[in-house]
Amino acid sequence: MAGKGPAPKPQKARRNAEVVPSRVVEAAPAVQPDLPEFDVQVTVEGVLESARYEWPEMTRNWWRMLALHPLVGEFTEIDWQFLLDTARIHAAFWEGNLKLAPELRLREAKYGFTPEDRLRLRLSFAQTDEAEDRVKRRREQGFGSGARERRGGFTG
Repeated sequence: MAGKGPAPKPQKARRNAEVVPSRVVEAAPAVQPDLPEFDVQVTVEGVLESARYEWPEMTRNWWRMLALHPLVGEFTEIDWQFLLDTARIHAAFWEGNLKLAPELRLREAKYGFTPEDRLRLRLSFAQTDEAEDRVKRRREQGFGSGARERRGGFTG
């Protein structure tokens, strides 16, 4: 007797969906705007008054770091408007509204803020000459690129 159980079903050839071609459109990159100045309504001793909004330091730092984003040269005015709205969410998060954390995470993911986000977006950043020089200097200082070079050979 050859084997136990029913015979295996014949395998069907896998058919992947047709690949939809990409459209290439012209888009004009835009310069990063400054964080806007605006007034907010605050209650002072029971009286509603208007006061200049102060961006949290963490949000100002976050906005400055956006200027270093590798794709910043491709951001359009629409991107910057989306990121300005995201800055308001970022500010509210740092002012204590932790319920906004999921929305902030989703918005930042769209721009590849974390290594996982970049993998999902199929983005990879090329190493700069500076990074390559840093690795070269570390090797010259005795830091190898692998564990065996750093720790020496196995002695048993």
